Amino acid sequence: MTTTSDSRSDTAKKVKELQLQVEDLKELVNTLLSVICEEPDGVASGAAPSYGQPQLNYCM
Repeated sequence: MTTTSDSRSDTAKKVKELQLQVEDLKELVNTLLSVICEEPDGVASGAAPSYGQPQLNYCM
């Protein structure tokens, strides 16, 4: 009978560890998505050249 309770407690510990890892990975994914979506080419700040301007000093 003790092996069943031991395996249940081991399973519960593993589930808690996996839940913590999932939460950490969610935070990482959200951080990465926010960094990717920031438009690093300067379009949002106006630093990137728009269409119709001469093709000099493009920031790419």
